[in-house]
Amino acid sequence: MGTRRNFIGKAALAGTALASNPSLGITILNKSTPKNDIIGHGDYKYKVIRDWAKMSVAHNPLLNCHEMQMDSKGRLLMLGDHTANNILVFDKSGKMLDYWGTGYPGGHGLTLHDEGGEDMLYIVDCGYYLDRTGKNQAQAGQVFKTTIDGRLIFSLPHPYTIGVYKMDDAYRPTETAIGPNGDIYVADGYGSDYILHYNHKGEFIRKWGGHDNVDKNYDLINAHGVALDYRDKNNPVLVVTSRTANAFKFFTLDGKFIKTVNLPGAFVCRPVLDDGNIYSGVCWSETRDGRKWVPNTGFVTILNNQNKVVSNPGGEAPRYINGKLQKMYQAQPAIFNHGHDVFVDEDKNIYVCQWNAHYTPPIKLERV
Repeated sequence: MGTRRNFIGKAALAGTALASNPSLGITILNKSTPKNDIIGHGDYKYKVIRDWAKMSVAHNPLLNCHEMQMDSKGRLLMLGDHTANNILVFDKSGKMLDYWGTGYPGGHGLTLHDEGGEDMLYIVDCGYYLDRTGKNQAQAGQVFKTTIDGRLIFSLPHPYTIGVYKMDDAYRPTETAIGPNGDIYVADGYGSDYILHYNHKGEFIRKWGGHDNVDKNYDLINAHGVALDYRDKNNPVLVVTSRTANAFKFFTLDGKFIKTVNLPGAFVCRPVLDDGNIYSGVCWSETRDGRKWVPNTGFVTILNNQNKVVSNPGGEAPRYINGKLQKMYQAQPAIFNHGHDVFVDEDKNIYVCQWNAHYTPPIKLERV
């Protein structure tokens, strides 16, 4: 278990080091490839718009673009890990409207929730960050509930302080999801791989997942994302990422295992539910010679309401043989470095945030 945590930590830190050293000569994919790409498959094809974000990184510096949400005013909020401006606010044309936040050096997870007509943010700092000298550092992560403009409502306690973790259990959360009654679900995806369940006040209820369970269905390996699935309106469930296992796992709201959807070859990030589909950034994909964790192998994957992959924008077309999904690979020429999160707007356009993409802002995929 410790070895796995160390590997994930080293992979994340190594990626951050690459992003902070463009002199290493790595190709910046989204600047060097053709400018009028149409990507995707079947009914889900998109035009790639790389210059969607109208901003100057000299004035609003970026390290990694981690996640994006849209508020009730139609503004797109992007969370990154540069403390000059953790939150960047855009309109749908890409014009920057605002920026704020200097206290989330490991800014990673962003969830927006309507609470009685008021937008609330749940911001996750995963604990990995670059210090002022450019060195990689790690500390315990944190989860914050704030207003839409960043005023702190409360933060969740470290699991050790409330007797939920042992002293040597790592806590580096990556994502949150909010249940229909306001309950908070935290994915400890860079720490101990538990899903931590709290009520709307931040009081602990239960945890599940982790490693070495008697029932292996409950094992999570890099529990990077968690989301509410309302496709059955009378029976909402949780979708949890087990990224190193190339899978989404489904659970009841009280943590009972339902099923696993395998996504061979794809190291998926958080599931994003929209109009019956699941969308996800693929941060890495396996290569044809079997290598994993290879830099610049990302794309986006889309599952329909039957959890069947129907399109891989930036990846090769999904293939099923006798009903079984075959390994998925990045397409060439490469469009993405590392797809970390997506947001789907009301016109079904996709905005792709990328980790380790050499200071570049999100890319827009315009539905065609």
